[in-house]
Amino acid sequence: MHLTPKNNRILPEENTVGIIGGGIGGLMSACLLAADGYNVNLFEKNEHLGGKMDEQNVQGYRFDTGPSLLTMPFLLEAFFTACGESLKDWLILKEVQPICRYNYADGEYFDCFENPILTAQEIDRIAPEDRQAYVDFLEYIKVLYDKTADAFLFNTLNSFSDLKGLNLTSFFSIDAFKSVSDVIDEHFDSTYLRQFFKRFTTYNGSSPYSAPGTLNVIPHVELNMGGYYIQGGMYTLVKQLELLANKLGVQIHTNTDVRRILVDTSGARKKIEAIEYFSIQNFTSQNLSSDSEQLGSTKFYCSKVVSNSDAYETYQHLLSGRVRPKMQLLQTRYSEPSCSGFVLLLGLDRHYDQLKHHNIFFSKDYKQEFHDIFQKKQLPNDPTIYISNSSYSDPDDAPNGGSNLFILVNAPYLNTLSEDPTSAIYAKKIISDLENRGLTGLSQHIQYKEIRSPFHFYDKYRSNKGSIYGTSSNGLFSAFLRPRNQSKAIDGLFLTGGSVHPGGGIPLVLQSAFNVQKLMKQS
Repeated sequence: MHLTPKNNRILPEENTVGIIGGGIGGLMSACLLAADGYNVNLFEKNEHLGGKMDEQNVQGYRFDTGPSLLTMPFLLEAFFTACGESLKDWLILKEVQPICRYNYADGEYFDCFENPILTAQEIDRIAPEDRQAYVDFLEYIKVLYDKTADAFLFNTLNSFSDLKGLNLTSFFSIDAFKSVSDVIDEHFDSTYLRQFFKRFTTYNGSSPYSAPGTLNVIPHVELNMGGYYIQGGMYTLVKQLELLANKLGVQIHTNTDVRRILVDTSGARKKIEAIEYFSIQNFTSQNLSSDSEQLGSTKFYCSKVVSNSDAYETYQHLLSGRVRPKMQLLQTRYSEPSCSGFVLLLGLDRHYDQLKHHNIFFSKDYKQEFHDIFQKKQLPNDPTIYISNSSYSDPDDAPNGGSNLFILVNAPYLNTLSEDPTSAIYAKKIISDLENRGLTGLSQHIQYKEIRSPFHFYDKYRSNKGSIYGTSSNGLFSAFLRPRNQSKAIDGLFLTGGSVHPGGGIPLVLQSAFNVQKLMKQS
């Protein structure tokens, strides 16, 4: 980094960028900006990169502990092309068949395939009255995607000029004024297909009974475009992004905690001056809350900052009180966080024929489940249980023909920032529920068990109240009003990741990195 003294201030060159957080949004932004010629330094507080896209290797079991399905691979292709590379040289994508097995409370199951003929056969078996409705709905959500993708997903929405091509009357044709649940109930008679389609809003941590019907676009990218698994595990994406970042000259600093974004207020406009950080290897957890001056902090001078930290963390804590933008302060403080998750990692010494790669065990009363999560803010008594069993596709992920189960239950965001002492009890309940749903003797075959409550997501990733997906979309316009990728109040401040526009999940996080790249070129 080259520094230029001016009026007793240290000013970085204009092409110096500091990136806070090594999640996939931060890594992708780092690669794109380095490919554009910027001098990029990335700071990650944890020992490993990837953020919520993580993995656990223990006792011969390998678990993906974050996203488990890849959609919209064309965005990954565009990313590698923008970095001067080819996707096929870095990743091998494999179709998952079936995409997912859905197990219902009455004992019925439904295998969903990318091949519409195979899926139609399944619908003929469980809900023949809705076969044509299924075909029609796939076309409806494709049209919905075509109407909304360019306007909302691939548009930075950063200024009024970005909105000039939008037809406000189109809100009436994309079901923005109905809930996801209401729209689905209008299309289907079968309780099986109703519950199946209402599940997709959990992809961004929202309730199908509160989120706008526009979010029915989510199943389009999986059902009409396909779902993929990355050979070697989903975490392979992080490993390859790190290699690519190193190849492009990005300087990566792990075990490095950014405590503050420093802003120059001497001119007419506020602008980025530096990042203040320290190495957390030198300190205990007791003094992490101390003033950075007492921790021997270091300053990295840069003209631009890309924060991959949660937008709430960025605006509420990383900026000092005198420079925090009032609008973003209010937006991040009062926007409802998405749901969190209660996670079990189970290493088994056997496999179950009932389990495919992706599995859902639906609750009996779906509406009550979301009422428990978002209104009562308590772990649901009858939860829907998701299981990723990657050993189904890659037997090497579990030793001796066993299984590696990543189990996720939707959970409320944290009311108090402390560990829940009932976690072990709830974990035992989930295992018992699965035994009653066909995984006979599950508890007797557990060789490894790890529990991760919502506090894990808060503590490790500094996500807002332990939420997984940033802000929920439980409101009429909340899905369209996430924090933007560029600050209007502070020159040189950009934001990427699942907590900002356009949303959570691998493809949308990647799009946020593209947005940052575009906005930085325009700034």
